[in-house]
Amino acid sequence: MVIGIFGGSFNPVHKGHIAIARRALSQTDIEEGWFVVSPHNPFKKHENLIDDNLRLAMVSEALRGEKGMVCSDYEFRLPRPSYMSFTLQSLVRDYPENTFVLLIGADNWDSFPRWRDSEGILSRHRVVIYPRRGYEIDARALPAGVELLDVPLYDISATEIRRRIAQGADAEELADERVLAMLRERNE
Repeated sequence: MVIGIFGGSFNPVHKGHIAIARRALSQTDIEEGWFVVSPHNPFKKHENLIDDNLRLAMVSEALRGEKGMVCSDYEFRLPRPSYMSFTLQSLVRDYPENTFVLLIGADNWDSFPRWRDSEGILSRHRVVIYPRRGYEIDARALPAGVELLDVPLYDISATEIRRRIAQGADAEELADERVLAMLRERNE
């Protein structure tokens, strides 16, 4: 099976994440999308993160009823910080019958040369990039095994969702109501 690995903090998961995964499943040979919740992204400040288990529960809720999408706590059992190169190597070892494709935003592609073992990732895995505001990608200049997903720009910020919830404002257009309820409960 071809598995798309959509890793991230999901702090919180939002409608843009789900829409991108839907498009990846419909436009590529990816058969299943695994939302791999990262307990410690080496490029993000840990103090701004919602509790690991709550982020995992929110992803699980957001994916309920979504065909071909799976919530994964795989990185919870790996050393921290969570380096995608190690995650992918571990997945290949634990699930050798599958092919793993990395799904990342254009912002991550921009910083990809600074990722641990980025060349190794490129040599062993396909990479599918989705657009992000402020990061132009020329599909013709991408290396072999890297493709640009044809998807609209979903300009949704997890920071904005957290800010709105903290202020008691609406955020229904940004995230699933079940996720928002979990955030509201956390803030009470």
